[in-house]
Order: sequence, then C-alpha cells, then structure tokens
Amino acid sequence: MNVLSKVYDHCAKRYLNGFRMLTLGWSDGATFVPCDHAVLTSPKEKNRIQGIKKIMDRRTCGARRRQESLVKSTELIVPMVKRALNLAIPAKYLLMDSWFSFPALVRSVMEHIHVICMVKNTSKVFYELEGKSLTLSKIHRMIRKRPGRANIKGSIIVGIGSGKKARLVFVRNRNNGSKWLALLCTDLSLPDKDVVRIYGKRWDIEVFFKMAKHYLKLDSEVQVRDFDSIVAHSSIVMIRYIFLAVEQRYASDDRTIGSLFLATSDEIRDLSLTEALVRILSVVWNKVRKFYSTSEQLVLEIIEATMKEALALIRPTFSAKCES
Repeated sequence: MNVLSKVYDHCAKRYLNGFRMLTLGWSDGATFVPCDHAVLTSPKEKNRIQGIKKIMDRRTCGARRRQESLVKSTELIVPMVKRALNLAIPAKYLLMDSWFSFPALVRSVMEHIHVICMVKNTSKVFYELEGKSLTLSKIHRMIRKRPGRANIKGSIIVGIGSGKKARLVFVRNRNNGSKWLALLCTDLSLPDKDVVRIYGKRWDIEVFFKMAKHYLKLDSEVQVRDFDSIVAHSSIVMIRYIFLAVEQRYASDDRTIGSLFLATSDEIRDLSLTEALVRILSVVWNKVRKFYSTSEQLVLEIIEATMKEALALIRPTFSAKCES
C-alpha cells in the first residue's frame, strides 16, 4: 500500500502497520464538529513500508494528500488553523494537548489565534523567567503556592522566546493529589479559572475519537489498499459524525435557535406551575379587595379552594407522564 508505515501505538506500547490521523475540530462546549483532518504516515523514511508509488498529477488532491502525509504533524497545525479561520469558522482559542505544546509551535500559532495547551514537564523545554531559561519543574518550585488543597496551585507569566509571553497555570493532578499539571495560555488577560475551564472543553475531541472508532467504525469498517480510499473513508466518517452532532443539537440543546430562546427557556423553567398559580391568585385577591367589601377570610377560602381544584387537575397529568 502507498505510504504505509510503522506507527507506534502508545496504548499497546508497540509498533503497528498503519497510519495516524491529525484532526482539527470546532466546539462551543456543547457540540463538537470536525473541521479538518490529515491521514499521516511516518515522517521517518526508515519506518515507511512503502513510499509513494502511484503516478499522479501534482496538482490533484490525491498528490497533495500524499505529500501532506509525509510531513510532521506539528508542521500541519498552522496551515489547518489558517484554513479554518479563512472559512470564517468562529474561534477564540486553539486547545492542544501536550504532544504539541512546544514554545516554537505555540509562537507560530499565536500569530493567528490564542493557544491554551497542556505542557510537558521535561528537561528539554525551557521558559524565560527573570532573565533565566528554566524548566517547568524549576518554575513550579519558584512560584508562590496557594494555601490549602486548592485546585489551582498558582500561575506566573513567562517568556516563550522571540519576545512572546504566556501564562503558566499550575493545577492539582486529580489522579494524584501530590503531583501537579501545568497549562499554558497565550491570552494574558484570561483569569486562571477560565484557563482551566476552557481547556476542559478539549475532552470533546476525545469523545469524538471514541465515537468514530467504536460506533462509526473508523478503523474497522473497510479494508482497502489504496491511500485515496482511506482518505475518502475517514472523510465520510467525519461527515456522518457531523450529521449526528447537528441532529443532537436540534433535539436536545436549547441554544439551537439563539440566545434569545435560551434566555426565554430559562425564564419559563424557573417559574414553576405552582408559582404561576400563586401569582395569578394574588392578582385576583388584590382586585377583589379593591372593588368589593368582603372579608379576607372569605377571600382566603376562595383561593384555597381554587388551589385544591387546580392541583387535582394537574396530578393526573403528572402521573400519566411518569408512567409513560
């Protein structure tokens, strides 16, 4: 098969024959939509089982896809982001995991959009602080920690090279309370709690991969030997996922037709049926006291009788809904 290579599986801890997939998606926190993807082989020629054998016009999509598959995934992020922004896809931040959190890549991406990413605690990556190049663990030891068992341990602004600045936010590791994790954000005006909250939305892409692999059969539905067929299959899987995401949005999300409907829904939801009856009867009570000379005891008895009759009519409806 063209451009087939050995790919390291981090779950199985071994090399497999196949491809990797780099995906760019859009999310507003409620719906995730895949926007762009690339099927990748190994950038190292020694790991490729077969190179590009099919003779194609270099101007065709197939030829460009094959050339794209030979490039490192870090070199494809900026072109993907630029394509999405040029198509007027609205986004404020690009969320990335620690595989892409290198200062050089962050500097390139922040020319187009702000970045929020998890950063690796490694001795090979340095940040600028007080005129020194320091590793992440040394910076963590230097910052002033928040007292108690706060989820956010502290933050500090550091340099990431070429005069660019970013904020490092240190958070407690929920899987191991004695350890910590670090997030990097290029938007210096964003509060620490919002950095953590927004990065949590990156989990949507993990749900997408789970859905695509296990339910939409991304890796098991077809068996082909042509690279173009693999790209076509992965594209079809993403289109099917978009259909499901749109249907779910229309069926279950109040934000489907805008913020006005959402605000109206919240207002109606906050006002229970009992409260509505109380408001109506209060208006009736005030009108009766204003135009008729009658005792308040009689008015209270009328209201109480009315409430009992209304509740008696409502209970059968609730019971039917519960049974269904």
